[in-house]
Amino acid sequence: MLDVSDLHAFYGKSHILQGVNLNIQEGEIVALLGRNGVGRSTTCKAIMGEVAPEGSVRFKGQEIAGKKAFEIANLGIGYVPENRDVFPGLTTRQNLILGLKPGQKDGTGRWSMQDMFDMFENLQRRADVEASVLSGGEQQMLTMCRTLIGDPDLVMIDEPTEGLSPQMVQRVAELLQEIARRGIATLLVEQKLSIAMDIAHRVYVMGHGHMVFEGTPDELRAREDVRKEWLEV
Repeated sequence: MLDVSDLHAFYGKSHILQGVNLNIQEGEIVALLGRNGVGRSTTCKAIMGEVAPEGSVRFKGQEIAGKKAFEIANLGIGYVPENRDVFPGLTTRQNLILGLKPGQKDGTGRWSMQDMFDMFENLQRRADVEASVLSGGEQQMLTMCRTLIGDPDLVMIDEPTEGLSPQMVQRVAELLQEIARRGIATLLVEQKLSIAMDIAHRVYVMGHGHMVFEGTPDELRAREDVRKEWLEV
């Protein structure tokens, strides 16, 4: 589904990504772990075309490095950024409608608006309320649902559980598992090691701009050296 090879990215003269390699299969949840500032979010932005990439990014066999973000989105990659990027002056329902691709009608993809409301009752109760008055957790749910309603084949989700209550964290975990059941690949950037280890099929650990570990959650559990050097604070 996604094959990233020798990916580099820069912010000015700062060399942030230094030869990143990763791949994701259909319906697979892949967790990207690491401390703050090592390049996890930049990896997502480079894949999405929001940061200029150098190297190869192939999606369903097609090279997408160098394409514009909207072109990449139209090819079937969804991106949920860390900053809960809602349209504050629009209602919950209107935000969801904006997630539809050009020419797409609600219900023609793998997800409908009602699917979102069934999964997150808070959103249904506040369907006609402006997004600016939603709680942080509700805005996070809305951002994820708006991305999914566009029917992506792969979704990148950056820190979806940050600042959420334990109950909302559990709902996010359930949604991620449902995403996988529907055949959608997921790249999950996550700080909560327990969540990532519980639901991911494979994990990558990122050091300073490159991968220092790739394997299953069980293999990472057995690598105390990796966890101690690159994950534990």
